[in-house]
Amino acid sequence: MTERYAVFGNPISHSKSPLIHTTFARQTGQDISYEAVLAPLHGFAAAVAEFAAAGGRGANVTVPFKEEAFRLAQVLTDRAAKAGAVNTLTFAAGHITGDNTDGAGLVHDISDNLNFAIKNKRILLMGAGGAARGVILPLLAEAPASLTVANRTVAKAAALHEHFSSIETCGYQDLAGKQFDLIINATSSGLSDELPPLPVDIFARGALAYDMMYGRVTPFMRFAREQGASVADGLGMLVEQAAETFFVWRSVRPQTAPVIAQLRE
Repeated sequence: MTERYAVFGNPISHSKSPLIHTTFARQTGQDISYEAVLAPLHGFAAAVAEFAAAGGRGANVTVPFKEEAFRLAQVLTDRAAKAGAVNTLTFAAGHITGDNTDGAGLVHDISDNLNFAIKNKRILLMGAGGAARGVILPLLAEAPASLTVANRTVAKAAALHEHFSSIETCGYQDLAGKQFDLIINATSSGLSDELPPLPVDIFARGALAYDMMYGRVTPFMRFAREQGASVADGLGMLVEQAAETFFVWRSVRPQTAPVIAQLRE
């Protein structure tokens, strides 16, 4: 019997998740269906409850519902609890389990697809919102030399110490004279074609600049190229976090490279 999954968001018509998960299912021989659901801005919990009651087995959650999904979940994985946001829901045994696969997706993309070893690297993570919180724990698990979180509002970055005591936090003005091997843009600056105020000598030799946005060349990516850094967008992260979710639901890990190549085309 075909088992149902979905992604909830608002807006949602742009989502590539149905294509990705349908491709994963075909690739692995899993009998599932996957749909996109436009949830009302003030009706997310009701929409999820209706889907689960109709036999839904799990759901992805995207903007703007990740924090609401965190509150809706009755059981949280450690990575979801520390992220303060949920992008993966599983309905089983009468309760809702919340997980966050964003960080695992980022690490898989950087380590496996881009062949960039995170261990012993100096990392700068830009932003202190949900996107940044979701990737800190998986990045720390890779044993970097350091992980610094920079944010325009320094107090917001400093508040992350409550969950991640080993990170460093600062404002952009504090980055002068420092260099990093891996710089990750977890801000929405690319949507407004803005460049976070980075010093020109911020990239170490052989550095990787990673923007979580995909589908466009952002000012951060252009700036990084001008400074001689390697550059990557977030398309691989999108596919890899979906693969991690698929594994959570189905205990099967799909191959991501063909899907990434298909989406790039």
